[in-house]
Amino acid sequence: MRCSNFRFSVLFFLLVATFAMAADPGYHLINTYKLGGDGGWDYVAMDSSARRLYISRATHVIVIDADSGKPVGDIPDTPGVHGIALAPELGRGFISNGREGTVTIFDLKTLKAITQVKAGENPDAILYDPASKRVFAFNGRSHDATAIDAAGGTVLGTIKLEGKPEFAASDGKGEIFVNIEDKSQIDAIDPSKLEVKASWPLAPCQEPSGLAIDRKNRRLFAGCDNKMMAMVDADTGKVVATAPIGDGVDANAFDPGTGLAFASCGEGVLTVVHEDSPAKFSVVDNVPTQQGARTMALDEKTHNVYLVTANFGPPPAPTADNPHPRRTILPDSFVVLVFGK
Repeated sequence: MRCSNFRFSVLFFLLVATFAMAADPGYHLINTYKLGGDGGWDYVAMDSSARRLYISRATHVIVIDADSGKPVGDIPDTPGVHGIALAPELGRGFISNGREGTVTIFDLKTLKAITQVKAGENPDAILYDPASKRVFAFNGRSHDATAIDAAGGTVLGTIKLEGKPEFAASDGKGEIFVNIEDKSQIDAIDPSKLEVKASWPLAPCQEPSGLAIDRKNRRLFAGCDNKMMAMVDADTGKVVATAPIGDGVDANAFDPGTGLAFASCGEGVLTVVHEDSPAKFSVVDNVPTQQGARTMALDEKTHNVYLVTANFGPPPAPTADNPHPRRTILPDSFVVLVFGK
């Protein structure tokens, strides 16, 4: 009887602890890595096993130790870099060079470039699909995706898309998904046949950018420009729920270990959503970050979230070529913000 009571007490404690963690995940700033340097930035990629964080930075990729923030290396000659995809089992990484319309393939150990392959116009998001062992560069200007043999480094074909692609996600079982920003939809793609299987409208979600996936429960998390996260059934394309998020989202992530979905928003907020069930989702926190922290990477090992941003000054005067100039980035103010529990 005492044993049964003890087991019940332990079970009750675990249930209460799980509920408390879901109700208040407790994310806060635990570290700031001051990197400085010049130029803008876009995607961030995490290699949890190697403890490396890859950061796109205008014309090169910075690689730092995720735990200390110390520099590990630098991958140069990536003009207009947007994204980084990692294939650890092949020992290779892939970088989308938007200005050049190419993909740089590099060695994960040495960080040295192996070769470059031609993509479409302005490759932006880039994704490695472990099921097909193919890399997909999603080309924002030519509205298509370039498929690359990850091991051989050769272009296998092009998938025509209906509009401008943004973030993408893989289910790891032979299907990939990509946001089509200007159509407010998600395309489901067969990575082996190199064809779009279905296109799913995301209403009421508008202009999706960030995308993440819960592979176990087959749920997609799309971050939308109208301050909303849409939870989508990855089999039917049905929007099963929505949740309010901050303004200026550009990246989403899902942590299978905690059931938490994240949206990094440029206004300076990290929205945290808990998956209560595959049909029910709750906003559990809006963590203050820093203005401009719109892209991120999740470390599934520590459950930490890494965001990048800088301090900004006023924009330059408008010109005919640039009627809506962006704010200037103040020199040497670029940082990595680490949020954890």
